[in-house]
Order: sequence, then C-alpha cells, then structure tokens
Amino acid sequence: MAWLDDRAVYGCAVALLGVAAGHAVFLWRRGFRRDEWITQVLLALGFALNTAAMFLRGLQLGRCPVTNLFEAMMFVSWTILAAVLVLGAWPRLRFAGAFAAPLLLALGVFALQPQLDLPGPEPHFDHGLVSAHAALILLAYGAFGLGSVAALMYLSQEHDLRFHKLRAVLSRLPSIERLDRVVLGLLVAGVVLLTAGLALSPVLMWRRYGVLVSGDPKIIWSLGVWGVYVALLVLRWRHWFGGRRLAWGAVGSFGFVLLTFWGTNLLSGVHHP
Repeated sequence: MAWLDDRAVYGCAVALLGVAAGHAVFLWRRGFRRDEWITQVLLALGFALNTAAMFLRGLQLGRCPVTNLFEAMMFVSWTILAAVLVLGAWPRLRFAGAFAAPLLLALGVFALQPQLDLPGPEPHFDHGLVSAHAALILLAYGAFGLGSVAALMYLSQEHDLRFHKLRAVLSRLPSIERLDRVVLGLLVAGVVLLTAGLALSPVLMWRRYGVLVSGDPKIIWSLGVWGVYVALLVLRWRHWFGGRRLAWGAVGSFGFVLLTFWGTNLLSGVHHP
C-alpha cells in the first residue's frame, strides 16, 4: 500500500494533464489567441501533484527517486512541467503549455503502466553520485523534450505563415525567429547536461565493476542519443540544418528517445543486474 500512495497522487496529476491536453485542442482550433491561463492553471496543479508524488517516493527510498522506469518518467515530466511554467511568465511563450500538455499526458499514461514500476536495483556505490548521474541525464531528456515542444510551436507558426497568413498574424505565438533560438538553446542545454551525466559513468562503472568502459545496451544507446543531438547542433552551426529542418530534427530525435528509452533500460545489465 505504501507504493500505491505516490502512484495515486501521480495518477491525479496525469488526469489534470489530460484535461489540459483537451483544452489545448480548443486553443489550437482558436489559433492560440486567448484563454491560455486555463492551461497554465491546470499544469500548475499537475506540477504540484507531480512534485508531491516524487517527494513521497523519495521519502520511501531515502534518495532521488530514479530507480525504475516509472520514476524516470515521473522525473522527466516534472522537469518539463517546471520549465513550461517558467516560460509561462512571458505572455508570448505561455502557449508552450498547450503544446506540452499532450506530450506530458502521453508520458504520464506510459509511466503508470504497472510493469514499469518494479523495484529498482540497489546500487553498491555512493547514492549521491548515482543520484547526480541520473538527475543530470533525466534533466537533459527534459530539456530535449521541451525543445521538441518549442519545435512544434515553430512548425505550427511556420505552417500558418505559409497557408493561413491571417491566423499567423492574429496568433499570440512567438515569431519563428525567436522559436528557432529557443529550440537551439534548449538543445544546447540538453547536450551540456547529458555530457555531464555521461561523464560520471566511467567513475560509477569503476567503483562497481572495476572497468571504465562497458558494452551495456543502455550505455551504447545513451552515447548514440548524445551523438544524434551533437550532430544536430553541428549541422545548425554550419548553417546546413536550420529553421524547419532543425525543428523536425528536434521532434524526431525526442520521439526516438521516447520510443526506445524503456527498451534499452530493460535490456541493460548495469541498470537491471
């Protein structure tokens, strides 16, 4: 029953995200011209419940709750929610919540699958270093997720400019130039956080297994994700991959992360010994 409490609280948060996602459809049909505050209130309530669920699970574990897939998804959702609420302080970025709500709802429904909330491994090395490693990597995925949200806003605004010019003029979304900079900044932040998290992996591997390098599927996958996002930034820096292409790259890359994260985590002998 102790495990049920935090799951129930998180389930309530996901329910609020569902209502926010439904309201996002209304905003989309109205061309993002008004009523964005309703989505912000729903997301703020969902964030409070998400925080409470993480706090309850953390008290039970005695450390950062990132020991299984449910906790990892809950952490990523919390990160994206926090960033969206901060962006909501600027009126022109407030509609980010409408784009983030469906993504957050999908993450929440996926996280609540019973098979993902199995007791995680008990690390033999220092909990603080493990928590820092996990938190940095999950924060990176949160930044990538928020980058995909900004990319969806870019693609929506770019589509309206091409086919519905009047709706683009009346829309309260930011300009595509500003959104392009936001996408780029979030991808850079994500790569920096992911690099810092992966840099701790050799230390943790040495403490536990006495080796610096491993062919573990999750480690190889993480390096592959790092390489994909670095490639996006290099192509953007060389002016070969900007604007619409960068936006689609951000959306597609995060979609790949969502579809493959759970599988590689289950195959990992390091994360599931």
